[in-house]
Amino acid sequence: MAEKPDLKLALLQTALVWQDPLANRSAFEALLPQARGADLIVLPEMFTTGFSMQSAELAEPEGGPSSQWLLEQARQLDAVVAGSLIIQAEDGSYRNRFLWARPDGSLAWYDKRHLFRMAGEHKHFAAGDQQLLLELKGWRVRPLVCYDLRFPVWSRDAGGTDLLLYTANWPAARRQHWNRLLPARAIENLCYVAAVNRIGEDGKGHAYSGDTQVLDFQGEPLLTAGESSGVFRATLDAAALSAYRERFPAHLDADRFGLDL
Repeated sequence: MAEKPDLKLALLQTALVWQDPLANRSAFEALLPQARGADLIVLPEMFTTGFSMQSAELAEPEGGPSSQWLLEQARQLDAVVAGSLIIQAEDGSYRNRFLWARPDGSLAWYDKRHLFRMAGEHKHFAAGDQQLLLELKGWRVRPLVCYDLRFPVWSRDAGGTDLLLYTANWPAARRQHWNRLLPARAIENLCYVAAVNRIGEDGKGHAYSGDTQVLDFQGEPLLTAGESSGVFRATLDAAALSAYRERFPAHLDADRFGLDL
């Protein structure tokens, strides 16, 4: 069987305008042309508002303006464009929802499972209860959101994931945790990890240090953005991943377990 092609990523790390979707969409529009040629373009968590708990005031309906904006960017750039934002679901609940916009006009989504109680997220949002495994050019991609990173059972590979994708608003105060947990997820799952964070300060005075990065299956960095603003690119080597899994098939000895949701 033919090897799948390499996968080209573009990760956008920048400051966010507090609770201003129009301003944030405009700022990203100015950056997105630099991502042209990538297969997958990723924005931070809550890219339209920053990490706000004003869910009722800021939520957009399913298929709302930011969802349509993502689809339009995907069409123009002929790439998947993804990131999370505040959505009011059909059942009326508010979700921190990761959206995966394809250039063909279709949209997939994942609702953040682990809500950050230290900021009261669990009081303003409903948690998701479904993992999502996506396919892009033969690559199996699993999206997760910020605080999900701390929970290895939820992050644990159950479907031959090739790329774990984290989008976040991870504060500078816990920068060390971010930089240690991401390599662990790559190593234990024998897969690539791409993680997009923001920089700057939010409306509550919390600082964000960025550290957007791409790691290989041994936890080695392919890209580190530090605290810089911009579009950061990396290419994932399909043959290298396949060869490593053949040489070191630790996944064949993984424990079987179920999730109590």
